[in-house]
Amino acid sequence: VQLQASGGGLVQAGGSLRLSCAASGRTFSDYAKGWFRQAPGKEREYVAGISWGGSSTYYTDSVKGRFTISRDNAKNTVYLRMNNLQPKDTAVYYCAASANVGVPSASNFNYWGQGTLVTVSS
Repeated sequence: VQLQASGGGLVQAGGSLRLSCAASGRTFSDYAKGWFRQAPGKEREYVAGISWGGSSTYYTDSVKGRFTISRDNAKNTVYLRMNNLQPKDTAVYYCAASANVGVPSASNFNYWGQGTLVTVSS
């Protein structure tokens, strides 16, 4: 499966962005999906995950209540809605796919897209 992330950009603190990740290749709905981010000088962080059916989700503590992951299997797309963005959210965001049915752990992703840069100014 091939993944193409988009939607990054520059936003002021308190603003919002929606990232999209379009998938092609094998049937989109066969895969759970996730979003990761990597800030300069830091390790990659698992931000959010969603099961193949969309009924189960995972969020890292720092984004709970601000970020929402969702998927539209008809459009082969997974989204990450990010509200109340803060400078600490500045990073390159990557989407990923997993053959898991449920929400995958960070180590269970098999396919990766290229990143999209999110920059939050204070």
